[in-house]
Amino acid sequence: MSDMSIQARNIGLCGQVLKNLYQDKKRPTVFLGLAGPLIAAGLRRVIRDLIVSRAVDVVVSTGAIIYQDVYAALGFGHYAGSPQADDNKLRELKIDRIYDTYIDEEKVWQADLFCGRVADKLPPGNYSSRRYLEALADEIDDDESILYQCRQLGVPVFVPALNDSSIGIGLTEQRVRSQREGRPPVVIDSIADNAEILQVVVKSKKTAAFYVAGGVPKNYINDSIVMGYIYGKKDLGHDYALQVTTAVVQDGGLSSSTLDEGRSWGKIKKDAKFAQAWVEPSVALPLLAGYVFGKGLTKKRKALDFKWDNGELKWLKTKK
Repeated sequence: MSDMSIQARNIGLCGQVLKNLYQDKKRPTVFLGLAGPLIAAGLRRVIRDLIVSRAVDVVVSTGAIIYQDVYAALGFGHYAGSPQADDNKLRELKIDRIYDTYIDEEKVWQADLFCGRVADKLPPGNYSSRRYLEALADEIDDDESILYQCRQLGVPVFVPALNDSSIGIGLTEQRVRSQREGRPPVVIDSIADNAEILQVVVKSKKTAAFYVAGGVPKNYINDSIVMGYIYGKKDLGHDYALQVTTAVVQDGGLSSSTLDEGRSWGKIKKDAKFAQAWVEPSVALPLLAGYVFGKGLTKKRKALDFKWDNGELKWLKTKK
């Protein structure tokens, strides 16, 4: 596809970025940014396989994606629907629509409550999203789950806007119920997320950003580079970056800002290898993942070992 034209060529160029970063002997830490209705789109297995194949070192996601993964891990289904459906009728039937995918609203509420009940098992206090999601992962048993595999393999998961999801709804229910019962609730500390991911960046020899769509995860991963000055680290910048999205750039939106623009902020290094393709992720991600798997780009890649002590990253090193 690199020898084709228009967005096919850009997909090919994204593949070349992946090839270069996985062949880099300094082993860049790969941050996977996930946004959009990716689970509803059918990409759960693709994302899970990228994690299992050691193509991903850190996941930064919207809350909706991780929630949909938990929803599926609990045995609740996603069903083929139609964007032309009568939404008033769907409402009567308690069916929620995600473009052309249906989910069961009663099962959604059960999954919401499950997220709150997990928080009940934690000692009261402040938690980063990573620490809470580890506890959530411990309560599910599904080999196909993204969150489950991240927990098993030691891949940290950050959801910087956790409250903007059904997980947030479940945690809100837990807070209200805790207050009514006269006990302190679990509190998600989003600034703790900043401090934790910053430590990952500072302790990495190189970094690479793989953005599926944009949104908060993209901006958050980029901000982790900018925050380097807190540790006296300037001009860090990602060494590799790629993005697949359909967002337009003309409105100046952060999620659609070009990787070129990111260089003006120091988020992308001057000499970084990067590419951007305007292809909808349900098409683009399987193509790029298939390239990684088909070429065996991560076959010999060793996983990273993160040693956390609450919110402090004691070490970050390659597993033997």
